[in-house]
Amino acid sequence: MTTVHLRKELSALNVWSIAFGCIIGFGAFVMPGTVFLRRAGPVGTMIAMEAGALIMLIMSYSYGYMIKKFPETGGEFIYATKAFGKKHGFVCAWFLGLCYIMIIPMNATALCLVFRTVGGGILQFGFHYTFAGYDVYFGEVLLALAALGVFAWINSLGVHIAGRVQTVFVMLLLGGVLALLFGTVGSPDIHSQNLQPMFRPGEGNAWNILAQVISVLVIAPWAYVGFDTVPQLSEETNFSHGMIKSIMDTSIMCGCFVYIVMVMIAASAFPDGYAGWPEYIDDLPNLKGIAGIATFSASQKVLGRIGLFCVSVAALMAMMTGILGFYIATSRLLYSMARYGMIPGWFASLNSKGVPFKAVMFCTAVSAFAPFLGRNALGWTVDMSSLGGAVSLAYTAIAAVRFARMEGRRDIVIFGWLGFLFAVMFAFLLLVPVKGLDCSLEGPSYILLVIWIVLGIIFWNR
Repeated sequence: MTTVHLRKELSALNVWSIAFGCIIGFGAFVMPGTVFLRRAGPVGTMIAMEAGALIMLIMSYSYGYMIKKFPETGGEFIYATKAFGKKHGFVCAWFLGLCYIMIIPMNATALCLVFRTVGGGILQFGFHYTFAGYDVYFGEVLLALAALGVFAWINSLGVHIAGRVQTVFVMLLLGGVLALLFGTVGSPDIHSQNLQPMFRPGEGNAWNILAQVISVLVIAPWAYVGFDTVPQLSEETNFSHGMIKSIMDTSIMCGCFVYIVMVMIAASAFPDGYAGWPEYIDDLPNLKGIAGIATFSASQKVLGRIGLFCVSVAALMAMMTGILGFYIATSRLLYSMARYGMIPGWFASLNSKGVPFKAVMFCTAVSAFAPFLGRNALGWTVDMSSLGGAVSLAYTAIAAVRFARMEGRRDIVIFGWLGFLFAVMFAFLLLVPVKGLDCSLEGPSYILLVIWIVLGIIFWNR
């Protein structure tokens, strides 16, 4: 009987594409209007995103060190287990799994949002109901479920196929963003005063500006989650692990670039009838169609149909890379946990192409409930995903400190402690409401978080 193993079929470009494609999902195109500009304005968001990228680059030192030390599929779960034992490994994986798996249905339902924006009511047929203030249509549910099924099937064909598909999607994504950037910069309709005010209108004192920046910075673990999918692929790469840190760093920097470009485009052009971007952003919840998504509205206003086409292609590619990339990362995390006996062994079974396909199907089954809940309910999971990412970042950083001390690696110890403190800061700001800061979890998110923790306790003590 032939033993099936994970296959070393991913090139450096494939791995970079998976990491970058996971970083840039629906958020880069939808959240400039719904979150970023609303919380911090264009310059406040730019500062927050650059600070977040810098923190993730600090974190990458710990990841690069741990990947070379433990080149196993499982990433943060492996590092926490090796450093602190199985219980800590399970806690790390449980929160990381929350972070990963929630992003799959978020991107699948975002596909429906793009079709609703550009195509009008083309998918609004069949049954219809409202959940948490969002209208759910059968046609849109069908599209999301079809997307989940198609990308599960692509995963089943082997990691080399999935990696190549991801790379093609990422090239189209980057092409669309660059076309928008050059087209916007070269447009005579764009003026620097369009970006005024630089921050969200308010008191204008130093504390208010800092609070705005922090309110966006706190979601950095969610915004940049994706670079940490690289260690999940450690056993499937066909190149030297010495390249991995460079892959993580460039994916972070490119992700930061895309976030900033889309925020600046969203703020630089707004529909007629508004005095500036603050007035437009405040009215955004009352708008539908293209005007209801700031990045789409700005792209069309500046570049017409070409701009709308470019932003639509880039957004669709971003959402598809998010689904495909997190399918790969989540299934490898589950596969690793099963190998260590923490979840049922069938999660570790591989198909003939060397893919943990039962783990992929589990992700599909869990994600399939989401389209029936609508976008607003899924929005509660964004900050939860940030918390899950913060927990896994903290475990990786402190695990690196522990092993680096034994080897006398002072540089890794310093970066590890810095990374750990930043991760704790993220978790604290998400969990504890601070007066003047708009960044803690919403009420429903706390409830869902408690349910997730209780489920973890039950699962561990099964």
